[in-house]
Amino acid sequence: MESFLSNNAIYIVMIIVLIVWSGIFLYLFSLDKRIKNIEKEIKNGVINEE
Repeated sequence: MESFLSNNAIYIVMIIVLIVWSGIFLYLFSLDKRIKNIEKEIKNGVINEE
C-alpha cells in the first residue's frame, strides 16, 4: 500500500483537489438557486403590496 501511495501521489492529490472543487461548485450552484428564489419572492411581494 505504501509503494502505491508513493508512486501515485500526484493522482491522489489531483483526485482530492477535484473533489474539493466539485464541492465548491455544487455549493455555489445551490446558493445561486436559493438567491434567485429569494429575489423572485421579494419581487413578487413588492408587486403584490403596491
